[in-house]
Amino acid sequence: MATNLSENSQYNSLITTIGEVLEQGKAYVLQTVNQGIVQTYWAIGKHIVEFEQAGNEKAEYGSDMLNRLSNDLTARYGKGFSRANVFYIRKLYMTYPKVQTLSKLLSWSHFVELLKLDDPLERSFYQKECENAHWGVRELKRQMKSMLFQRLALSKNKDEVLKLAQDGQIIEKPEDILKEPYIFEFTGLPQLPVYQEGDLEAALVENLSQFLLELGKGFAYIGRQQNINIAGRNYKIDLVFYHRILKCFVLIDLKKGEIQHEDIGQMNFYLNYYREEMNTQGDNEPIGIVLGNYQDKLVMQYAMQNISNQLFVSQYQLYLPNREQLENEFHRFLQSEE
Repeated sequence: MATNLSENSQYNSLITTIGEVLEQGKAYVLQTVNQGIVQTYWAIGKHIVEFEQAGNEKAEYGSDMLNRLSNDLTARYGKGFSRANVFYIRKLYMTYPKVQTLSKLLSWSHFVELLKLDDPLERSFYQKECENAHWGVRELKRQMKSMLFQRLALSKNKDEVLKLAQDGQIIEKPEDILKEPYIFEFTGLPQLPVYQEGDLEAALVENLSQFLLELGKGFAYIGRQQNINIAGRNYKIDLVFYHRILKCFVLIDLKKGEIQHEDIGQMNFYLNYYREEMNTQGDNEPIGIVLGNYQDKLVMQYAMQNISNQLFVSQYQLYLPNREQLENEFHRFLQSEE
């Protein structure tokens, strides 16, 4: 009797292997094409800058040279030479004068977004995060708008800020996963006149991919309203995650308005339970994060005293931060560190 190949495990394994090779090949081709485009634009930018530095721009074309270039190159070579694109092609070379410093993992669209940043520390951070976390252009845009670099940097000293800019966000200890504040603009709740804690929780889960991006690398979603039963009484934890890098559970409790001292006690209670009942071999101490609109620092200071668990308090806001204010705060911080 003839063998049915579709039921043969070795044959199916062959099909799977061929599919994996095809995907790897497509990824390699795409990366090679992207790399070729970026290096081509870099070389074009080099010629433009050298032309300017020789005095030709001032002598023959004046300030209108980019417009002339855009029109002439488009007429001769077709699309890809809008004035904005020619501007960024020129800026690519000026920002990365050594071609070896161009990332081989990023597309031209990534570089266009990065070139919008004037601060070299900020630009270096986002480039490293794109490489390390494999951000697409959409993710990069969102993190730049939410000012992730400044939010992370303001909780560090100057040496750590320089390391952050050079290496990206490195997760080594529980404090490394925290942000101040968390930005939840993607929930759509700012448009509602009234919302409850449950509405925020539901909106975060409904926009899980955006929520995980805001939380940062390493988070794996487990569930919401996770039930625990102690002595016949039920308790529910708003959101539970597992952190793949730190190898621990992360419990998040959401509070509308001010965080109260009893919220700290409740989270400490949850952490004790997870440490004793949910942890398995290889798991590290669980982490608890209480998120609210605001907090009284003195109240939190007393509430957090003598707590040995990994428990943190932070704020969230439902709108993007004011860039000018946050940048000014960041620069004052760097100056004070000096």
